Amino acid sequence: MDDRAFLTELFDAAVAAADPMRALAGALPEKPAGRTVVVALGKGAAQMAAAFETLWDAPVEGVVVTRYGYATDCRHLPVLEASHPVPDAAGEKAAAAVMQAVSGLGPDDLVVALVCGGGSALLPAPPEGMTLKDEQALNRALLASGAPIGVMNAIRKHVSRIKGGRLAAAAHPARVVSLVVSDVPGDDPAQVASGPTVPDSVGRDQVLAMIRNRNIKLPENIMAHISSDASTAPDPRDEVYVRNEVRVVASARLSLEAAAKVAEAHGIAAPILSDAIEGEAHVVGQVHGAIAREIARHDRPFARPVVVLSGGETSVTLTDTPGRGGRNTAFLMGLAGEIEGLSGVTVLAADTDGIDGTEPNAGAFVDGGSFARMREAGLDPADVIQRQDPWGAFDAVGDIFAPGPTGTNVNDFRAMLIKAQS
Repeated sequence: MDDRAFLTELFDAAVAAADPMRALAGALPEKPAGRTVVVALGKGAAQMAAAFETLWDAPVEGVVVTRYGYATDCRHLPVLEASHPVPDAAGEKAAAAVMQAVSGLGPDDLVVALVCGGGSALLPAPPEGMTLKDEQALNRALLASGAPIGVMNAIRKHVSRIKGGRLAAAAHPARVVSLVVSDVPGDDPAQVASGPTVPDSVGRDQVLAMIRNRNIKLPENIMAHISSDASTAPDPRDEVYVRNEVRVVASARLSLEAAAKVAEAHGIAAPILSDAIEGEAHVVGQVHGAIAREIARHDRPFARPVVVLSGGETSVTLTDTPGRGGRNTAFLMGLAGEIEGLSGVTVLAADTDGIDGTEPNAGAFVDGGSFARMREAGLDPADVIQRQDPWGAFDAVGDIFAPGPTGTNVNDFRAMLIKAQS
């Protein structure tokens, strides 16, 4: 097996560990005396809903919302598609359909919320006095800011009628059981899809401090809303949440552990650096590259052969003229410079949902010859980094990794294979 095929096998194992059927099988709630309403939200929502229908041998109703191109057929539940990462009118209609699905329920009814990453952008629900354009402007500003996902979601929750536990509050007095596929560092379910069914304790003052400390530029009307009492988020201690349950059924940690087992079955050690790495993608890539270089030259902190795994969610601060790509390809550009000229090092970085940023790829491969191949193709790596066009560079040299939508989402997967230099 060649090195890229080996790394692809590890990626496949990580994705399989988060397969919806496998993840949901041991986490189903007891059936209610009343109705079962399913709301499935996120980039892997349709696959989660289809698996739930197979496992749940009782009537269900509800609605599914996923990204354009990510739908799969469900037997009973309608599947709606909307835009990600910037919301659109279809998403606003979908959010209304979700809120309608949980309205008018009683204490004997059950809401099963199948939640995974991407649900935040897919469910725009502007607060009173604001419009879809305002929420679009908010998302664009946050995406360009380079802020970590926890900060972005904390801000989003204060500019919504559905996020931050508001969906679960709307379902009261029905019981709500949230089955969450985590794509956030630390696996806090309140952060996944901005927590539509899971409130947290981050208040308005903390959010305003986040905005100031990171110098995030938001439109004046959005700042005015966040600063007002109207933005107050639900209190997780509110009695409307007392009967609810939250279960994280898949995560980056479990997926990295599954990949490590496959590597070890091949006789290659597979230490996991962390499943919760955040930071500017290019810089995190440089750090990973320095680690790979140290191993390749000095067999420390790990002896070769080894595949070093990590997960989490980096961020990219966009310039005025961003190119094509996402955080994984930006990460790889940073890493490639650190391992330039080294043999025996091959790296894969990819988003487990199958899409990284603006183009239809999950990520890419790099090795010690990546920058040389780019130069042969007429590209200057420094210019590629400056223009923020990593996709263009990796596509030009045939190093794109594009498995297509995977049906799940447990954040980024990174694997650095370091063998003896030839």
